[in-house]
Amino acid sequence: MVKAKATHKTANDKAAAPRPTLGFGVPATSDPHHFKVIIPRNNSGKVQISEFLGLQASGNEMAVIDRVLLDRPRWTAIRGEVQRAFNARLKAYDLKASAWKIGENPVDRLLGKELCVLAWAVEHMEMEKIPVAVRNWLAFRPEERWWLFGMTAICTGGINDGGKGWRLALRHALGDVAQSDLLMPQPRRLIGGSHDERPNLDLFEHG
Repeated sequence: MVKAKATHKTANDKAAAPRPTLGFGVPATSDPHHFKVIIPRNNSGKVQISEFLGLQASGNEMAVIDRVLLDRPRWTAIRGEVQRAFNARLKAYDLKASAWKIGENPVDRLLGKELCVLAWAVEHMEMEKIPVAVRNWLAFRPEERWWLFGMTAICTGGINDGGKGWRLALRHALGDVAQSDLLMPQPRRLIGGSHDERPNLDLFEHG
């Protein structure tokens, strides 16, 4: 009887063990879809955010998409709040926290999309408006950030696409308290006059 209890406890402990991850929530598996934030050692060097499509690219020449370059002062202005927000999300899923470091920083594919939305907004923004943009970004729900990423990435998601289209819209909307709700995706109206919720996708579900 004692032996049976010990076996049961061991099984539960194993089931509760956190999934191994790299950086900010990237599964420690073979070539997953994820982002990388590349921070140069030179303090004046720009920070690059790139998307790595991983195994799903399978022969696609666009296996890596460079999304944005940030001047170091702009990166410094957002990195702390982003790290806190991401680590809170990781903790909620019993995944280990992380911290930005010099070199390559792996970021979960969904968190990476959210980071791109903020980075695109502040890439050419006046420095004094960046704290406002961060607060507006924090106020968005995760699925709203994913929606904004998808809309922006369609036509203006490359490293050289700043200052036009949705990239420009993000800058104006997130940098202005009065305008930040303009980019909010509108809920669909259901039969009967009620509203459904925006998609509540599971974080860290990797297909």
